[in-house]
Amino acid sequence: MASTATTIQSPSPMPSHRYRDVYSRVSVPLRDDERSWPTRRLTQAPLWVPVDLRDGNQALAEPMDPTRKRRFFELMVSMGYKEIEVGYPSASQTDYDFVRLIADTDIAPDDVTIVVFTPARRDLIERTVAAVRGISNPVVIHMYTATAPLWRELVLGRDRDDLKELILAGGRDVLELAGEMDNVRFEFSPEVFNQTEPDYVLELCDSMTQLWDASSDRPVILNLPATVEIATPNVYADQIEYMSRNLARRDHVILSVHPHNDRGTGVACAELAVLAGAERVEGCIFGNGERTGNVDIATLALNLHAQGVDPEVDFSDIDRIRSTVEYCTRMEAHPRHPYVGDLVHTAFSGTHQDAIRKGFIDHRARAARDGQPEGQADWHIPYLPIDPADIGRTYDAVIRVNSQSGKGGIAYLLSEDYGIELPRRLQIDLAGHVQRHTDGTGTEVTADQLWEIFTTEYLSPTDGRVTLLGYQTGDDTASPDGATTTVQLRVDGEESTHTVTGRGPVEALVTALAEVGIAVEVIGLSQTSVAAGSDSDALTLLEFRRGGTDVAAPAQWVAGRNSSVLAASMDAVVSAANRVV
Repeated sequence: MASTATTIQSPSPMPSHRYRDVYSRVSVPLRDDERSWPTRRLTQAPLWVPVDLRDGNQALAEPMDPTRKRRFFELMVSMGYKEIEVGYPSASQTDYDFVRLIADTDIAPDDVTIVVFTPARRDLIERTVAAVRGISNPVVIHMYTATAPLWRELVLGRDRDDLKELILAGGRDVLELAGEMDNVRFEFSPEVFNQTEPDYVLELCDSMTQLWDASSDRPVILNLPATVEIATPNVYADQIEYMSRNLARRDHVILSVHPHNDRGTGVACAELAVLAGAERVEGCIFGNGERTGNVDIATLALNLHAQGVDPEVDFSDIDRIRSTVEYCTRMEAHPRHPYVGDLVHTAFSGTHQDAIRKGFIDHRARAARDGQPEGQADWHIPYLPIDPADIGRTYDAVIRVNSQSGKGGIAYLLSEDYGIELPRRLQIDLAGHVQRHTDGTGTEVTADQLWEIFTTEYLSPTDGRVTLLGYQTGDDTASPDGATTTVQLRVDGEESTHTVTGRGPVEALVTALAEVGIAVEVIGLSQTSVAAGSDSDALTLLEFRRGGTDVAAPAQWVAGRNSSVLAASMDAVVSAANRVV
């Protein structure tokens, strides 16, 4: 009889013994017959609350300036968010001023609730209330304090009773300073909820809903953060269901969650928490936040979409959303980030390509048989959980997979020989031009030939019907934004001068072109250089499309080259304008 060998795995050299079992510390007294979340299904979207302007902004190496904060806020409004946390007004003058901007302008539609964040400290609460005074929108004042034992003892130096009194004192200050403001509601977060004793956090939350007199007319938001993920998502779901079942005044509480992503399971924690009774989810659009980030609202929302549930926020132009988020945060989305990454609809494997091709053939045949437009027919295509068109993507990256396989080599040669780094979408576009060249010649393409193809396709001369005669930048003390740009143009021989305030030079040039009837929509702009070293030229790579049409025109690419980064960018915009006209 043949023996069966058993492989015994060797112990890891990792010092795992240094870490304690977390389950015994955070588990809740929830009986099996009380646990209902495992059998529930997600059937509607929770209330989404993006915290990119506060929590996400704090996590940036370079926090957003007022222009970026406003652009991000306007993006979220355009996407349909009805509650937005806009800042931490007691933490910085920039945040305070941004809240005052909302009070003093009409950038927030009447149906958007404004959320502001404050610690449980009277002077900071006073500053927060001063910031929201005069805002006509619904307002939520969000007060927080860390409650977990390690934070309580090491950071705050308080026992349970002392900390409860600190929290209640803060709650009384909020009530005293803002209780008479009819448009204001209150939110309490026991920070590090997921590591706090269940009986203690329940006692704190019930005390706050009693103090703030939670009612149907003025419900209190109780936000239960997984500030640092330490356990599997089922544990967090149990904690949320325990709170939901045992809270006093439950009918007058909006139960909210704020998962972080330290274990990489923030999305799962949020989804299970909603199954367990949470009605509101705080997170960042693409998961930005301290350490590994906050929960990713885009992924949560599009996961619902993929299951036939309306996410109630609009991701139908995800590349526009991404370009704005990247501009505001100065961070690029990973190419394999769920839904938004450049490669999420791309197959390099031959077996994947074959299955997708057959899926498209079957999809079109079913749509034709049922007399439906392809975009309305049920979606069943291997390896593609949603139709890329749902989020504004074309099928180029899916059906042109053979050309995709060559773009990496093209980008490598140009980087090695010319020092230029191309955005992935430009790599794809350039690969199509290179493929047409190789189809025609049947020969190998050298780095010099690649550069020749690149310059022919993208670095076309900027002298055409549109010419930039000059531009000047400066400060305008009369403008709230303090910046002004004067642009001089010649279009079809007719010269004009345009002064634009509150925008950078590139945006000012786009505005000036629009004033003479040339609509250029800039989708993305990136800089690289030609050759290496301090003497290299700047190269601006501009993705754009023709603006002002009912149906979005296809995206195109141009480039500008100059010793000055700004001049290269301006040249690229003029080149785009000449293509538009």
